[in-house]
Amino acid sequence: MRCLFFRSLFDLPSEWYLKTRQSVQQFTICQIGLSVFSSIEGESNKYVAHSCNFFLFPTTFGVLDSEFSFQASSVQFLNQYGFDYNKFLKNGIPYMNEEQEKKIKHNILTGNWKVRSSLDKDQIKVVIDEVTRWLDLAEEGDWMTLPGIAGFQAFEIQLVLRQALPNIWTVLRDQGIIVKKVSKQHRWYLENTSCDRESCWKEKILLSARGFSVFFQMLVKAQKQPLVGHNMMTDLLHLHEKFFRPLPESYDQFKLNIHNLFPVLIDTKNVTKDIWKELNFPRVSNLSEVYEVLNSDLNPTKNSGPVIIHASKCEKYAETKYPHEAAYDAFLCGSVLLKVAHLLLWRVHGAGSLPELSFPLYLDVLAPYVNQVNLIRAGVPKINFSGPDYPSIRPPILLLSVRRWPGVSEQQVYREFQNLCKFDVRRLSRSQFLLLTNKFKDARSILREYRGHPTLQISLYRYWRHSPDINCLLQVCGVVATWALLALVLGRRDP
Repeated sequence: MRCLFFRSLFDLPSEWYLKTRQSVQQFTICQIGLSVFSSIEGESNKYVAHSCNFFLFPTTFGVLDSEFSFQASSVQFLNQYGFDYNKFLKNGIPYMNEEQEKKIKHNILTGNWKVRSSLDKDQIKVVIDEVTRWLDLAEEGDWMTLPGIAGFQAFEIQLVLRQALPNIWTVLRDQGIIVKKVSKQHRWYLENTSCDRESCWKEKILLSARGFSVFFQMLVKAQKQPLVGHNMMTDLLHLHEKFFRPLPESYDQFKLNIHNLFPVLIDTKNVTKDIWKELNFPRVSNLSEVYEVLNSDLNPTKNSGPVIIHASKCEKYAETKYPHEAAYDAFLCGSVLLKVAHLLLWRVHGAGSLPELSFPLYLDVLAPYVNQVNLIRAGVPKINFSGPDYPSIRPPILLLSVRRWPGVSEQQVYREFQNLCKFDVRRLSRSQFLLLTNKFKDARSILREYRGHPTLQISLYRYWRHSPDINCLLQVCGVVATWALLALVLGRRDP
């Protein structure tokens, strides 16, 4: 679930990052989709996609109790596409970042932890009462089952029971927690000789509490390349915050961390945006539409491109579309990458002289797009994760000077132009505003339409001429120069 703080075309990449960082810290990931593409041995240019959905829910254990927000529009959006909130809220896989892991590991291994959730406290009290009543009547060697307790909460309950009752032993089985009445001597023996002794057992608690983060770390260590996404910038922030470390304040440090985690990134939004107009494809607004165009007769390489099939356990995606289900979107993303790479190769070599097709060949033709991630509404169109960001190629900033409109606000200026074109507006002074769009034709249109307007005068903004800071500096320099000249003149008159 995602909330976007107000972002502007005026934002430098570092400013965009700091705004989005605040949003990411307030919201959680409810679902992650992964689709792994592998070539089929012995078959040219044929791939099988293994797609998986992971419902996630933040770890709650001991001192770790995350807070997150819901955005009403996001909930409505997910409802529209049949999102399963039960799997998210009741069966979500726990996760934590490295900082949270260090804290909980220290508390578990030192025994310095306590149950904080009131729900868990009530559940544990009921369990202890039930076991205590049973113990009063049980004989040594008798056992009972506590059903319906799973996940790392089962480890937590066992730890509480073992600490509270010295004459029991617990074992986790598929049917639940088995509680057995034992003598104190037998308990001592089990604690010191069993493979289920407490030190090993606490490690199991930690492993279970880490949940999806274990898989994330395995993915990073495997260095399977490239990592592919579509409009993936915000996703990268979430991956860093939720599974690696809290997002740093430094934008450059964030870029370095992501590059170390995932050395090869490809954003299909960046690739398709670059070639879409050149190929005269119709305008598209989302990943599903991109996929549909590439699968249509509009694509000149439709019949010669890569063949992609679903793995046996993922065949539901072959029969039905599941837009905005994470694993299905991941599959679309990988498919779009392969099909666009084939298009680029066809554009370079022509239809009749294509070399023997392979994924390394596709990666070669995608090289100009590696580590270039699309940026939504910012001063630059993309971020370079393997070096300095490229300079802006946005249209020039326009200066609006307002006459005879006292107290005019940025919102009023925005509404004045919204029917003609979309501009981001930023106040420069009481009667001056900066206007910025991401379309050159809109900048030309507004200059033409408002030429000679009696109230709203629009011109190109020149920093050295119009900036209040520069004007203030020039005024100060002028005052200093005047006083210096006056002192010089008066000094010469003195006898």
